Amino acid sequence: MDRRDVLKGMAGAAALSAAPATLAQTIKGKQRNVLLLISDDQGLDLGCYGVPIHTPRLDRLAREGTLFTQGYAAVSSCSPSRAVINTGLYTHQNGMYGLQHDVHHQSLLPGIETLPSLLRGAGYATALVGKKHVGPDSAFPYEAELVPERSGVRDVRELATAASSFIRASDDRPFFVTIAYSDPHRAAVDYGNNRAWPDVKTNRYDPRRVPVPSHLPDLPAVRMDLAEYYESISRLDTGVGMILDDLATIGRADETLVIFLSDNGRPFPGAKTNFYDPGLHLPLIIHAPGSTPSVNKAMVSWVDIAPTILEWTGVAPPAAYPLSGSSLLPLLGRQDDAQRDAVFASHDFHEINQYYPMRAIRTRTHSYMLNLAYPLDYPIAGDVAGSPSWKAISADPSILIGKRTQAAYLKRGSEELYDLSRDPDELNNVVADPAYAAVKGALAERLRAVRAASKDPWLAGQTDPYAHVGRHE
Repeated sequence: MDRRDVLKGMAGAAALSAAPATLAQTIKGKQRNVLLLISDDQGLDLGCYGVPIHTPRLDRLAREGTLFTQGYAAVSSCSPSRAVINTGLYTHQNGMYGLQHDVHHQSLLPGIETLPSLLRGAGYATALVGKKHVGPDSAFPYEAELVPERSGVRDVRELATAASSFIRASDDRPFFVTIAYSDPHRAAVDYGNNRAWPDVKTNRYDPRRVPVPSHLPDLPAVRMDLAEYYESISRLDTGVGMILDDLATIGRADETLVIFLSDNGRPFPGAKTNFYDPGLHLPLIIHAPGSTPSVNKAMVSWVDIAPTILEWTGVAPPAAYPLSGSSLLPLLGRQDDAQRDAVFASHDFHEINQYYPMRAIRTRTHSYMLNLAYPLDYPIAGDVAGSPSWKAISADPSILIGKRTQAAYLKRGSEELYDLSRDPDELNNVVADPAYAAVKGALAERLRAVRAASKDPWLAGQTDPYAHVGRHE
């Protein structure tokens, strides 16, 4: 089967489809700029997604653009996810198998091209503002790296000012600017909420009243942790408003594609690094000049972001290999695309000592996962392990992680299959249930085909290295 046919069947529309005529006509003769806004460790937590927190600017962007209700990261880990966004390839394809910084030292494979390299080569002014967390540097040749990544970059005014200054200075060229926020990633102290920030009105949350996601237990420590997390998201929202206001003042809003998304799930047990819904199901808002506001329920993936940006800018994708996603421009202003009925996910490492390769496919009704090293205990990301939430949970093995036992969370079977229509929290693994044999077979084959088409190094001879000890344990 041809690779593009496989990916089309899984993801929907053909790669790099033509943009709607209304978009093309609206921006005809104008520069096609891109503002890519990436939050850090944010789950599906915004007012526009029904979570009662203060996020007026992102809610407004959602009302004026396309709000995707079924947007999914292709991996729930920071560096790998940012590599997916910038390459349009799954992590097992691009080589960013785990975290890039410090001793983890993962980086793209030679020959992999990125958005900053492709767009800069096409004459774009390219800048990264904030967190980088990908490598090697040669593969990400931004013209400018502003507000360099450092521990605790929380000053959203500084980020907006740096981005605006770069945009003003590039008014004779189209621009591609990525603002990579540190919020709402955990900080040494309370998500960076331990001080006032310039031009930011602090939104504090009462721990007694915060919404507790279903994958977490309702404990005082969890509630306090969530209150700090939500405060950080509200600061992020203020920063997004700053750059959007600046863009309008500069006079380039009507020629700029704005994309807002998160890299992976919230930094809590059951979300970040996981392939359960809270780890992958994330916010995605896209605003393009001339597009009709809409809420779209098509299943879309972060491998679709690079093709979307390349189509918008008219820049050709890499010639040496096809991308794994397809442009989302045809979906703007629409409510759905029935062909986009599944997403694929791939994980290898988080930290270098946390080897736990997984592959998964999610449809509107089922979630199927392969845990390729399932005899190992499921690893806990360092920042999650040090969190008040995990400390409170792990202090008593009888405390559930949401509705899942700690034992089940840490020791998983070789395969997991969940009927999302009956079991949205993914608790009852029905992979061995004869009633689901046909569903399991179809999803397993679909997953295998995508892995083969994307040349997954973990497929040939390594799919089941523990077959001798039996399956479904």
